[in-house]
Amino acid sequence: MLNIAVLVSGGGTNLQAIIDAIENGTVTNTRISMVYSNNRNAFALERAKKHGIKTEVLVPKEFENRDAFNEAFYELLIKENPDLIVLAGCLVVIPEKIVKAFKGRIINIHPSLIPSFCGTGFYGLKVHEEALKRGVRVSGATVHFVDEGTDTGPIIFQKAVYIRPDDTAKTLQQRIMEQAEWKILPKAIDLIANGKISIKDNIVEIEDYDPEF
Repeated sequence: MLNIAVLVSGGGTNLQAIIDAIENGTVTNTRISMVYSNNRNAFALERAKKHGIKTEVLVPKEFENRDAFNEAFYELLIKENPDLIVLAGCLVVIPEKIVKAFKGRIINIHPSLIPSFCGTGFYGLKVHEEALKRGVRVSGATVHFVDEGTDTGPIIFQKAVYIRPDDTAKTLQQRIMEQAEWKILPKAIDLIANGKISIKDNIVEIEDYDPEF
């Protein structure tokens, strides 16, 4: 059984997609052991509580300094010791100490086709605003392993979504969530839970990979 900790900052739509996939059997051999948020008012916490999932909150501003928060964050995750950490809309920069402690055990969902519109400063609506400003015809989402860089870890899945002429950042964001994020994040978790994903020479290898899932 793969025990996962899901880290969130806001509404938790990706968390809900994971919960639903576990409950309907799309994701197997997996349980959510904890949901963490840096925001006490995150609706994601209510989603977790509704399904009987333990929640934890650490707010950076409530600590003396960032180093103190980072240490408490590290200790929380070490104590929980999940098999996999899932960043599902988590706006906290993951300290290098945590990345090293959970090497190969942290994944992230990013709302673009990496390496486009990613890296420092690219999060939330900003990603979609920049995609529209650039005039690209296709965007999408990427699930990747987390390394010491920002959106630089090995890519697991990507799913493309066509941009419409009348799209706004908000409509594009919603469609990418529905058509890409909520599909590829649960799929990645299921494959990891069932031992079908490995990393070789910084490239993800997937057993029986079906690009049309």
